[in-house]
Amino acid sequence: MESTRRDHLLTLLFLLLTLALFFVPSWRETPDSAERVKVRVLSTDDANMRQFGIVRTGDQGLRIEILEGRFKGVETDAVNHLMGRLELDKVFVPGDVAFAVVDGDGERVAKANVLDHYRLDTQLRLLLLFSCLLLLFGGWTGARALLSFFFTGLMIWKVLLPGYLSGMDPVLISLGTALALTACIVFLVGGVNRKGLAAFLGSTLGILLTCGLSLYFGGEFRIHGAVKPFSETLLYSGFAHLDLTRIFLGGIFLASSGAVMDLAMDVASAMREIAEKKPDITRRALIMSGFTVGRAVVGTMTTTLLLAYTGSYTSLLLVFVAQGIPLANILNMQYVSAEILHTLVGSFGLVTVAPFTALASGFLFVRKG
Repeated sequence: MESTRRDHLLTLLFLLLTLALFFVPSWRETPDSAERVKVRVLSTDDANMRQFGIVRTGDQGLRIEILEGRFKGVETDAVNHLMGRLELDKVFVPGDVAFAVVDGDGERVAKANVLDHYRLDTQLRLLLLFSCLLLLFGGWTGARALLSFFFTGLMIWKVLLPGYLSGMDPVLISLGTALALTACIVFLVGGVNRKGLAAFLGSTLGILLTCGLSLYFGGEFRIHGAVKPFSETLLYSGFAHLDLTRIFLGGIFLASSGAVMDLAMDVASAMREIAEKKPDITRRALIMSGFTVGRAVVGTMTTTLLLAYTGSYTSLLLVFVAQGIPLANILNMQYVSAEILHTLVGSFGLVTVAPFTALASGFLFVRKG
């Protein structure tokens, strides 16, 4: 009963924190007269658009109808500028629904800037589908997991990223965010009990080890943080004071923290089940059982980060293979070395979190030696 009461109080606390973060203004978010609305493309003018192979440049004229906001129903002209980059350019056809920024003077539209295809409705439907499935399958635990999901997203958007931009030490704020999210996720899902505490201690030790390894081997690898996409764009946007290398290093253990706490919860849950089913088990025997469970889980988790990072850079690897670049050259390239550092250092945390959690669980679940 006392444990249930603690769980409810913790859930209420993180619910209030999530709501507070939601209403905190975003970084440099200032109100303006422009509206961000959904529009429909009525017709297009491709006369000024040029195509070179698969790349298009020039301008595409658009006639659009505004579908919401104070200018709803108004038709106006807009221009879609093409930069010759497939990852950034978009080409519209009549009937497309797009996302636009509309600025007006009184009842008249002064300017409409069509940004991209409208995806917010689809994203919302996908989020609702995910939430319903999580609630249907997980029940009360699923509801708390969903709360931790939203809290994590808001912590990243309202705390971590503004902290980077404001000049705070990227490693420290990444570590603080990772530990805060670990406490939120582990205790909301696992409960405020010995199982949750064991998983939290194991996760914390794994994250701290990963942090130390990323700082040490990051210097040994001599990788500049600008290796990440859009890093130089950030510097040219007025943030030349940012330490991109430490942001990169902070992202290593932050990225692996989710898998670390997942593995810690698996080991802690299994060890609590063993302790409850066999109350007379000794601490040493329980710890050895935790090691056995950890070995089985680690055996499949070690490839998790490798597959995740490989999937993110499939196109880059395809370019190297298609051009016949020798493997030694590929492995020594800065882009690839950065992902090797990500994968191996993150995997260190995955491998060590199992024995860390087993030791913590042994002392928490069994009173006698």
